Amino acid sequence: MAERVSIFPVLFALCFSIALSRTLPPHTPKTAVLDVSASIRKTLDVFSPDSAQLDHTFSPPSSSLSFRLHSRSTVHRAQYRDYKSLTLARLGRDVARAKSLQARLDLAINGIAATDLEPDGDMVFEEEALRAPVISGTSQGSGEYFSRVGIGRPPSQVYMVLDTGSDVNWVQCAPCADCYQQTDPIYEPSSSTSFSPLTCETKQCKSLDVSMCRNNTCLYEVSYGDGSYTVGDFVTETVTFADTASVSDIAIGCGHNNEGLFVGAAGLIGLGAGALSFPSQINASSFSYCLVDRDSDNSSTLEFNSGTPYEAVTAPLIRNSKLDTFYYVDLTGLSVSGELLSIPPSSLRLDGTGDGGVIVDSGTAVTRLQSKAYASLRDAFANGTKSLPSASGVALFDTCFDLSSMKSVEVPTVSFRFSNGKELALPAKNYVIPVDSNGTFCFAFAPTESSLSIIGNVQQQGTRVSFDLAKSTVGFSPNSC
Repeated sequence: MAERVSIFPVLFALCFSIALSRTLPPHTPKTAVLDVSASIRKTLDVFSPDSAQLDHTFSPPSSSLSFRLHSRSTVHRAQYRDYKSLTLARLGRDVARAKSLQARLDLAINGIAATDLEPDGDMVFEEEALRAPVISGTSQGSGEYFSRVGIGRPPSQVYMVLDTGSDVNWVQCAPCADCYQQTDPIYEPSSSTSFSPLTCETKQCKSLDVSMCRNNTCLYEVSYGDGSYTVGDFVTETVTFADTASVSDIAIGCGHNNEGLFVGAAGLIGLGAGALSFPSQINASSFSYCLVDRDSDNSSTLEFNSGTPYEAVTAPLIRNSKLDTFYYVDLTGLSVSGELLSIPPSSLRLDGTGDGGVIVDSGTAVTRLQSKAYASLRDAFANGTKSLPSASGVALFDTCFDLSSMKSVEVPTVSFRFSNGKELALPAKNYVIPVDSNGTFCFAFAPTESSLSIIGNVQQQGTRVSFDLAKSTVGFSPNSC
């Protein structure tokens, strides 16, 4: 009698293979090509008079609720003698930014509330850290990307800093007790028919970290880690998008006393996850942005309710019970040349006390990783670039190269691995960047002794980052500006 052969092992193996192919990330190339010549050309174009004009050509938005998004260099031209001076200034501001985010997290973890106003009305400043076009903002001052926003009715068009690490929206207002220089005229509340001060008993006023009541009018204060601050009336206004769609009764700060490094921008649009952020106030189910090259004159869009592109690499978002502003992503690993690195899980994990974790931040430039995780990444990358001529470190960067004699080079791929098994491979230009116009390039990651790790905007450039607030996911779509 012939032996009966079971087909179940074969079917099981086939099903397992199919399931495995769906859950594992696609094959990642071991190397990526960096166009050295093109990168150096861009550093020279920053100082070219011909690059001072805004580029108004961009892909049509997929949502009517959109703002135009620009890099800061198109709004306020660089005032430095060369690209290295500009780089050092950017990195200096970036250090202050990263420290301010950690300081804000520390306050939240320790249960320390922001200090209210003094009885005499003087502010006590605490250190903390629809759709329109987006612009890069690192040439001067805080904020690297700006959106063109209409404030009031009729709308006054102004440039606002885009910031996923903040909740409170604000704009410089007349009359100014102290206002810094901005590109557009100072917003004049008396010219708007929709301007309305908030009283002290309103939900919006009570949601502020720092507030004061004066003649039943709500006053606000927001300060940042670099010493910048804004103080004024908390009001509601109409906000208009790029295609003239508008939303009314948005709580914003009308700042009469403002100081710091917000040169060029009129104020800030808070895209954080807190109750006062712009997405929360318009009840957005999602929003997305695409950050153009920080040295580019091109623009892209900041969009609301447009959904996550089908081809996006998605990852889970995690909420921190101690601080609702930041967007934590469930990053579980890093890979170089397709090989997953051995990194202590604790160096990337958000723990039960609200400490640690990895956030996606539009305002921080350079990705920060805890020292052990950074060392593993840096060592693996350096091992794959032994053939490249080395150069001295620059500021935050300890791994640099002299590529002055090369037109292009192959470098190891660098990828982020998420808890759902998906992997995001970064373009070479997003982690090997020029620091001068002479061919010095550096590995654009940095170590931190802080508990908080940050995925910065250098690594996000050219990628549409989509926050699905309803599903608690973030999507990354490369080459989608």
